[in-house]
Amino acid sequence: MAPNADSAPEESQLAVPYGTPESPRIAVRGEAHLEVDPEIARIGVTVAARGKDRQEALADLTRRNAAALDLVKSYGDAVERVETGGFSIAPELTRHGRGERVHAYVGRVRIDAELTDFTALGELTTRLADLQITRVDGPWWGLRPDSPEHRRARQQAVREAVQRAREYAEALGTTLTALVELADIGAENVQPYGLAGAARSRSVYAASADEEAAPLDLEPQRQHVYAQVNARFTMAPPRL
Repeated sequence: MAPNADSAPEESQLAVPYGTPESPRIAVRGEAHLEVDPEIARIGVTVAARGKDRQEALADLTRRNAAALDLVKSYGDAVERVETGGFSIAPELTRHGRGERVHAYVGRVRIDAELTDFTALGELTTRLADLQITRVDGPWWGLRPDSPEHRRARQQAVREAVQRAREYAEALGTTLTALVELADIGAENVQPYGLAGAARSRSVYAASADEEAAPLDLEPQRQHVYAQVNARFTMAPPRL
């Protein structure tokens, strides 16, 4: 069937990807970069135990794990989330003549905690490091996935795209007429919720001490939030 003569010109005009002389298009990118304070901090706690047999190691590990969990949970609302990240118990082998034999059993439990009170963070980290055969990793700083800072960055990127398009139109002595397309090409924290990459971390190993250690002075690491959008506008025909 032959195309409708009345619709052909309209379809031809819509197929032009870069506009027409009567309705020129401007394509721009809007970007935003915010530097903000972190909202959460995570630490990883590895509790270990060692025994001559499996039952002894497991009983000791259970006791140490319970003590660490009780200590973390004692900080109440300062701890937003606590969970067990992993568990293992394995034999430690030594050479005996031409063969090997089990010398001891070593068990480990990983505890992950997320805090929102950074004052309590330093104290809790220090107290956990005072526990026997305990390793503390972190902190890793970050923002929540639903943080309003992500929305603020996206909105700023859109405003920047509109401003940039207006400046191009003004340089041609004309004005924008309509928004044709707005494409979100990414608005994310460079340090994602998993908290890897640029996060500052440290490892603290527990050691026996007669006196309680002073709380660590932990300085929160500023977070970088990025957003980018692509935008296309039409403008009134300029007089060149």
